[in-house]
Amino acid sequence: MSEKCKKLLTYIVYTLIVVGIFTLLFWVGNFNSFQNFISKIEASSFDLRQQFVSKYKIANNDIVIVAIDDATYEYIMDKYGAWPISRQVWADTVNYIEKANPKNIVFDMLFIKANLNDKKSDSAFIEAIKKYDNVYLSMNFDNYSDKIRTSPVLEDKLKLKIKDGSLFDSPYVTFLNARAVMKEISDITDNIGSINVTRDADGVIRNTTPIFKYKGDYYPNLSLKVAMDLLNVDEISIINNEIIFNDEYKMPLDVTQRVILNWYGAGKTYKHIPLWEIIYAQKHDDNSFTEMFANKVVYVGTTATSLSDIKSVPTESNLAGVELHANFLNNILDNNFIKRTSTKTEFIISIFMSLVVGYCVLQTASVFKTIVFLLVTLIFYGAVSIFLMLQYNIWVGIVLPYISTISIFILTYCEKYLLKSKDYEQTYKLAVTDGLTQLYNHRFFQEQMINSVSNFMRYGNKFSLILIDIDFFKKFNDTYGHQSGDCVLKQVANILKKNSRNSDFVCRYGGEEMAIILTNTAKPEAIITAEKICNAVRNNKFILANGEKVNVTISVGVSTVGDNGEKPQEIIEFSDKCLYIAKENGRNQVVSEVN
Repeated sequence: MSEKCKKLLTYIVYTLIVVGIFTLLFWVGNFNSFQNFISKIEASSFDLRQQFVSKYKIANNDIVIVAIDDATYEYIMDKYGAWPISRQVWADTVNYIEKANPKNIVFDMLFIKANLNDKKSDSAFIEAIKKYDNVYLSMNFDNYSDKIRTSPVLEDKLKLKIKDGSLFDSPYVTFLNARAVMKEISDITDNIGSINVTRDADGVIRNTTPIFKYKGDYYPNLSLKVAMDLLNVDEISIINNEIIFNDEYKMPLDVTQRVILNWYGAGKTYKHIPLWEIIYAQKHDDNSFTEMFANKVVYVGTTATSLSDIKSVPTESNLAGVELHANFLNNILDNNFIKRTSTKTEFIISIFMSLVVGYCVLQTASVFKTIVFLLVTLIFYGAVSIFLMLQYNIWVGIVLPYISTISIFILTYCEKYLLKSKDYEQTYKLAVTDGLTQLYNHRFFQEQMINSVSNFMRYGNKFSLILIDIDFFKKFNDTYGHQSGDCVLKQVANILKKNSRNSDFVCRYGGEEMAIILTNTAKPEAIITAEKICNAVRNNKFILANGEKVNVTISVGVSTVGDNGEKPQEIIEFSDKCLYIAKENGRNQVVSEVN
């Protein structure tokens, strides 16, 4: 079989390996356990990238949080003796903040039932909401049975207006029951939205649901409702799995019809103002606090760990729920949502990377170089995935390309090295090695000359050729016998190998002539190597078959590709002429130029 056919067969085998790997991955991908495994690792990789990317995200300074933090909780328990706090406090807080003309006051808190024991406080809170049209309240949805809680009928004014499109019945979107805002509040305002959050299987929140379906109608997420009002948008469209506010603001949905959030940092991304400081300022008629609320979106919510509204997100294991909702609003205002690439795209990327790495393994003899290439490829792809997330908000999958590329790499090496028989290796060695000197033979020399010239023509990699002839070798054989001549040939061959690099090719050219192809070597370096070899032979004592020690010298001719020719035969002829001049001028010397 010709070398061309062998090469073609090799590529066919490796192509079948690639096809086999992806067929196996496609088949295994149908199993839920494998899908969950891949999804879990991919989600963790997303978290790592977000932790890096979030450092370069700038949070919106117009969003501030009035926090019921641990200190506030202690203050409330000390001053009021109970939690939840009287709604009179919330009424006073709204009135206090409104002095600064904020854009919005958004309560990440549920006001579900009237307080029959404190109707006066309820009335004060209701009056405060009625007085201002920029106060937003929360509700949420669940799937409790009507046997537990009768599902309420929500007012038409709370429904989200959808101009075009609709959502399918995703478990993240569709719900059977609701915890509605107390009727006295819903009667006077339509600034109400849901604060539902959904965790992934590992307990981390990476997505949020912008629109909820309840009793056949659609209702907005609280932050979506706030954003629509800030953007002066009355209705939205759902086209090609994307929520469209207007020509500028759009929100891509993932396959679950949720949005993937970009994170602006870890805890306390936004300015936190403890509620107790506001209550204290009110009691002491200190209005200086109000300045920090001017023209701001003010979220009000709990951050105290004892009040249990703590979430785990990619950038923080203990994030307050109110920060999550503020982050969602920030994403909307910045058009900053993550877009996940399709499985098809990730398969194409995986195939491309696998073919590139597999080709490298086929073309490179060095195991170290191929391992380095694999690592560089994986690191480069990881860096590209971070860049895409940072600059374009694109989440490109890492796990599938990594698994497929590493699998191809391992299997290719198994095919290339482990499955080849020792007989093939031995046959090849015999085919290219001179039996006496254990140097490469003349056939290999000619092939390597062609390859070296080809590399020079394609990449500009210079090489030099040294031709060596043992002086008076025929006379030596006549004097000491052919067995002693063979001993000298072997010992000269060893000297040549010891004084050459691993990347050089030391060959037996024929009879007493030997040759060295010096890779990546220009003429000056080649001359130095030739002189070193000539001196090493001259200073060596050669042991003959009878144990006698004699001196031997060599004549050397040197040529370099580009300087002395660009074809194999031209380079060989120039070295041969130099070798002839060395002999004519007394032998035992190196010649590199022809007059």
